[in-house]
Amino acid sequence: MAIRVLLVDDQPLLRTGFRMILEAEPDLAVVGEAGDGLQALDQVRALQPDVVLMDIRMPRMDGVEATRQITGPGRDGPAKVLVLTTFDLDEYVVEALRAGASGFLLKDAPAVELVQAIRVVAGGEAMLAPSITRRLLDKYAVHLPSGEERVPDSLGTLTEREVEVLKLVAKGLSNAEIAADLFVSETTVKTHVGHVLTKLGLRDRVQAAVYAYESGLVRPGAAH
Repeated sequence: MAIRVLLVDDQPLLRTGFRMILEAEPDLAVVGEAGDGLQALDQVRALQPDVVLMDIRMPRMDGVEATRQITGPGRDGPAKVLVLTTFDLDEYVVEALRAGASGFLLKDAPAVELVQAIRVVAGGEAMLAPSITRRLLDKYAVHLPSGEERVPDSLGTLTEREVEVLKLVAKGLSNAEIAADLFVSETTVKTHVGHVLTKLGLRDRVQAAVYAYESGLVRPGAAH
């Protein structure tokens, strides 16, 4: 079955360009478009897309709030949100990731990257490399807690090895790099990452990285 995609951007020409790229792929189907966040919510309810390509800066309701409402608590629909941004260090991207986005992509990314990102996100994975998430969080550390806050009780549910894996995910290491660092197999790392996400109630590696920073487990600006 084709991956159902909803395009959300306030610029019709950009939506047309994205549609042309995506409809050339046999496994992707553009099921609708929206020009702002409110329209996006209506379209998500009506069309049940698998992936929402979400612009951030839009009238009436921005992409961050729309993302929060699409992926927030109590939402059991299939939609995953892939945020589109003009700038690779847009301050709103951090908020979108916190709101539940599965990753972000630059609007001028090559077509092949856009297509691959949609496939990855639709498969339930985070689209962006943890290193990008780390760079964003370091850049906007002012938005994050100081680290003096009490460590969340949920961290206590993790084993010592799972905490190690979470730290390495947040510091930008891939599964292969974590496996090499801990002298275990990639399959073992994937299992640990899965346990971390399940125990902490997180959707993907992006939210795991955000959690690691917000809990104080990893400090913004610390040596990587």
